Amino acid sequence: MTKPDSASVRPARFRQSRRDFLVTSAGGGLALGLSLPSAFAQKTGAAESAELNVWVVIQPDDTVVIRYARSEMGQGSMTSAPQLVAEELDADWSKVRVEYADTNEHIRRKRAWGSMSSVGSQTIRNSQDYLRKGGATARAMLVMAAAKEWQVSASEITVANGVIRHAASQRSSGFGRLAAAAAKLEPPREVALKDPKDWKIAGKSMRRVDIPASVNGTQRYGADVQLPGMLYAAIAQSPVFGGKVKSFDDARVKARRGIRKVLVVDGNAVAVVADNWWRAKEALKDVAIDWDVGANGTVSSASIAAFFQEGLRAPGQAPATPNSKGDPEQAFAGAAKVLEAEYSTPYLAHAPMEPMGATVHIQQDRVDAWASTQNGEAQLTGVAEALGVPPERVYFHKTQAGGGFGRRSGPDFIRQAALIAKELPVGTPVKLLWTREEDTQHGLYRPLAMYRFKAGLDAGGRPTGWTTRVASGSLFNQLIGMPLRNNIDNAAMEGFTEFPYEVPHQRHEYQQRRTHVPIGFWRTVGWSQTPFGRECFLDELAHAAGKDPYTYRRELLQGHEPRQQRALHILDAVAEAAGWGKPLPPGVFRGIATTEPYGSYTSGVVELSVDKSGGIRLHRVVLAINCGHAVNPDNIVAQLQGSTVFALTAAMWGEITIKDGRVEQGNFDQYRMMRLREMPKVEVRILPTGGFWGGVGEPGQAPIIPALANALFAATGKRVRSLPLKNEGFHLL
Repeated sequence: MTKPDSASVRPARFRQSRRDFLVTSAGGGLALGLSLPSAFAQKTGAAESAELNVWVVIQPDDTVVIRYARSEMGQGSMTSAPQLVAEELDADWSKVRVEYADTNEHIRRKRAWGSMSSVGSQTIRNSQDYLRKGGATARAMLVMAAAKEWQVSASEITVANGVIRHAASQRSSGFGRLAAAAAKLEPPREVALKDPKDWKIAGKSMRRVDIPASVNGTQRYGADVQLPGMLYAAIAQSPVFGGKVKSFDDARVKARRGIRKVLVVDGNAVAVVADNWWRAKEALKDVAIDWDVGANGTVSSASIAAFFQEGLRAPGQAPATPNSKGDPEQAFAGAAKVLEAEYSTPYLAHAPMEPMGATVHIQQDRVDAWASTQNGEAQLTGVAEALGVPPERVYFHKTQAGGGFGRRSGPDFIRQAALIAKELPVGTPVKLLWTREEDTQHGLYRPLAMYRFKAGLDAGGRPTGWTTRVASGSLFNQLIGMPLRNNIDNAAMEGFTEFPYEVPHQRHEYQQRRTHVPIGFWRTVGWSQTPFGRECFLDELAHAAGKDPYTYRRELLQGHEPRQQRALHILDAVAEAAGWGKPLPPGVFRGIATTEPYGSYTSGVVELSVDKSGGIRLHRVVLAINCGHAVNPDNIVAQLQGSTVFALTAAMWGEITIKDGRVEQGNFDQYRMMRLREMPKVEVRILPTGGFWGGVGEPGQAPIIPALANALFAATGKRVRSLPLKNEGFHLL
């Protein structure tokens, strides 16, 4: 029997300082690199290349290399972000090549590329200003170089489609000939940015740069990394969160062919290292592990639900959002009708098609690492911290991610790979791969949440008072360790902290509920669950008032705030696109919802029919979005279509349950995904009004589930207040 070394016992879960979170998530402390000392020349392929700034490198053959600092995982930002740079540069898009910004160089150059995190629909809305300035600055430097060489005024020079021209002298040049001279110039402090109405590259549906490799099979994901002499690791983590390894017995496997090592990782897992992954995985089954699961071994979904119910029903007032106002209790006392309802949403796993995994290669003077990630900087620092080496010695290589949805933001899996590699001879690369079951049962789950609503209606059916109480885990406090301002978790309260509907008396309260289940950012975060409660309860009010759900919302969005006007605009747009109010075929019913997630405005309509057995046939989903500026419209359509798959899957089957402290679900036979034949027609309306920059990757999902539930009520008269729908007697046809 082998006991774990107590010195190696460290928390395995994702930990991040408040400062790191603010830097990676909000883009704080950016060092843009636009005013660095004269840029350096570098070798790219066989040609000398000139770096004009951290975003733009130009080769002598006029190829423009645009660096991409975030991650690509199918969301398309590796195309749309460079479009903004190329637009301001006035590049020839056919000569643009996109490459990842080097994470090691990022550290050495004092975070020159700003945030490397692909979360929260931030890539465009939080980066657009410095991306556009990067392109505009490079353009200005090329113009300055041309003006100096041709001895003319820079104001007389024009740039279009990758060509610099001086009309009066009929001289012209491609970017490549002037790039080296331009790179030696001092960048201008201020540059003018284009009016979006003049865009020629941004705002257009350019073909995504990642699609060809994804289609022809040459795309390489983190799981595909191969290195000479590589070993492979399979891992078994404590089946109960927070548990530890007491001891293990590897007598049955240590002499097997190809097995190199069996070891404890971070005190809470056992890994087997072998010359191929299958041998490691199969051997792991025969390692006898004695787990210390602690007190959490008795926790169940029922006990968790009871704990949350206590928070929902605790007497007295709880911490309330700053937008709470008036006296709702007084409004209820004078109301013509009072309604109350409770809604709940379960824990959800991310379940990307590519499970967690990473490759780490420790050498004498450096460490190389590869992984599918949503944050290259977090992976680099995770390796550095695990091994106790300076970040400058770690070289993290990004790969395309086979899905992320928030799960690949933290470094827990690459930390494990680094600790395993540390126990092997220097120079031995190790690839760690989780099984599907390990991925499902050791995630960072979307928090379970419960909602309690109460509203009072006047004689005309208009709400005079509204109260919300949310009982949920806190991502900011539990996952990141941030103290909560006013004891409110803004992620859990999304949709209530800036309540769009006109209600004179309202109070929105939060009760934090912390369990042993690790929680994380799941695609659309709070906006993936709060609209189910908010928009379905509003639907209940509309029906109690005897009013159409669409027109009822219109009446409550008549305020003069920009948010209300934009919400009304997108609500009207989706209703018009869906033909709301027009007759439907017999047996077909509609539901509607509207939301304001991630700086954007999205509304949805779901059309369906239901048979006597509870079989749902989804006929059509109509989505409308106003994201302010649409950089790549075709990609926005794809994102909203993907959001539909994600939302409908979660609504129908998504549920992580706990028994004896353990996750019960394992593979896709127990954690069901939507199938191609079940997918409805999806129609998307993109209606950018300008004036702001909103997100795209997550907002599309927000209105779909409540619109679906509201359509189910219209079809059956049954009000669904708990997900998933499989537990309510429904199934998809």
